[in-house]
Amino acid sequence: QVRLVESGGGLVQAGGSLRLSCAASGRTVTDYSMAWFRQAPGKARELVAGISWGATSLYYSDSVKGRFTVSQDKKTNAMYLQMDSLKPDDTGIYYCAADPLRTGSWDSGVWGQGTQVTVSS
Repeated sequence: QVRLVESGGGLVQAGGSLRLSCAASGRTVTDYSMAWFRQAPGKARELVAGISWGATSLYYSDSVKGRFTVSQDKKTNAMYLQMDSLKPDDTGIYYCAADPLRTGSWDSGVWGQGTQVTVSS
């Protein structure tokens, strides 16, 4: 069974950087698709970035394209989100998700507990 634990959130000034980590256990991260979501107060959950199983394709939302980079590392069995040029609108709880059964649905997948990112202006 896949389990996910996020870390790396915190408080940063606008223009700064953070690197989020999503440590996985149970299976190798490249065996399934993974993604980063975020949820700001009072807003719907938003898909921010994703990486397909086998790391054959990447996805970024328009709001983070060019600033965020998603990656995986088989040695650490983790997914990462490098966030640069952060803006106050990037504030929210960031969750990592996995689709180990390859259903194509994040809702039926595995989720981490979330890590808070706060960007001050």
